[in-house]
Amino acid sequence: MFGCHFGRLFQVSVSGGSYQEGLSALIQGVPSGMKFTEQEIYGDLLLRKPGADELSSPRKEPDLPIIYTGTNPADTIEGAGNEGYTNGTPLTLLIPNLDRHFIHIKQYQDTNRTPRPGHASYASFQKYGPCDDAIGAGIFSGRYTSAIVAAGFIAKKILEKCGIEVLSYVREMAGVRCPDMDHSVISEKTRQYKQMRMDFDPFYQQLYVRGRLKTEMRFLEKMKIFSEIEKEIDDIRDKALPMDRTAIEKKYSVHHIVNCPDSEVAQEMVDAVNRISSTGDSAGGIVEVIARGIPAGLGEPVFEKLDGELGRMLGIGAVKGVEVGAGFGVKNMTGFQSNDRMHNENGKIVFDSNNAGGITGGLATGQDIVCRIAVKGTPTIDKKQNTIDKYTLENKELAAITRRDPTIVARIWPVAENYTAMILLDNLIAHIGYQELRKMIS
Repeated sequence: MFGCHFGRLFQVSVSGGSYQEGLSALIQGVPSGMKFTEQEIYGDLLLRKPGADELSSPRKEPDLPIIYTGTNPADTIEGAGNEGYTNGTPLTLLIPNLDRHFIHIKQYQDTNRTPRPGHASYASFQKYGPCDDAIGAGIFSGRYTSAIVAAGFIAKKILEKCGIEVLSYVREMAGVRCPDMDHSVISEKTRQYKQMRMDFDPFYQQLYVRGRLKTEMRFLEKMKIFSEIEKEIDDIRDKALPMDRTAIEKKYSVHHIVNCPDSEVAQEMVDAVNRISSTGDSAGGIVEVIARGIPAGLGEPVFEKLDGELGRMLGIGAVKGVEVGAGFGVKNMTGFQSNDRMHNENGKIVFDSNNAGGITGGLATGQDIVCRIAVKGTPTIDKKQNTIDKYTLENKELAAITRRDPTIVARIWPVAENYTAMILLDNLIAHIGYQELRKMIS
């Protein structure tokens, strides 16, 4: 299978599927001397995992990561203090599937003859034939995005060391839109939301905070614990603290379900999705990504323009559009209106607007980069739909019986955030190299 590899200098290859043994991310380009823990990687993974609230699929995958290669198993010399630090070799992250039971596989077996409209099941059958990875949609399932979140977390932490922040949030869902807000406010709200989710996630608290799983354990030690966790998923989930909306808003100043910086709007989003879901249907929306601290000049022209690279997020399942800055809104603007005029304030260039989303000519302007992705409604719905038998080509009628998400929007924002981090880091490595070369020859 081609198409599962990303990047020039920061490279990521993902593999696995929804009901295979799990998923993996092989990452190249990670500098030596950094230390990552499985606990902090999981802190991002828990944001996109299913079964966390009323807007997500009831599948109970905990999405627990394992750092398999790329770090020192011990101090390189006695007393060096570099055990667990990256050593420059490829970093491999594994995410085993722990909630894959025969009852769910049987549901897919019973319906796999009739492709789900809006999903990849028909096209993948045409491409790969009867042996395509059709159980749970395989690599075309939203589960593969867990590998992107894991790899993107590594990219995001490297960017943070370089003074670059990448954040994302739900801008619109089921037709309810969050108003414009200052990026500093959105940044703080997003940080608080992430902290709240870690504080309330039972796997984070029971396995990591209490020390049952530790990064420094050997792989086989972890596997023993994972085999135990597979049998304890329901018991661990039952230990989750109740997520009281009022109490959470008082303590964290965020909504308890949706990462939208306006709590009242977030609740309107939830209500709107639930109204649609009650009919058996699903809802879409918009996720906005913001990158701050980007150096001017980052990016390349023509075929590898930075905004074109952001368009790669169409590779995220259910994403049908990517816009940068004012995006499609420029069609209603004149040139004067869309231009981001600039002036000098005490030796610093200040832009009057940011309709370009921080990118012109494929290069960063130094402003905040702003892009948005359009997410369609979940294709697996509880409504009768016309389809066909992919073996006999007979006309059929399908009503979904598998586990489903009322909306994907509330889970897809960490994917967009971390995918953007991968794109920016890949470009930053090239940018730093080019600028250093300029200095050396000037």
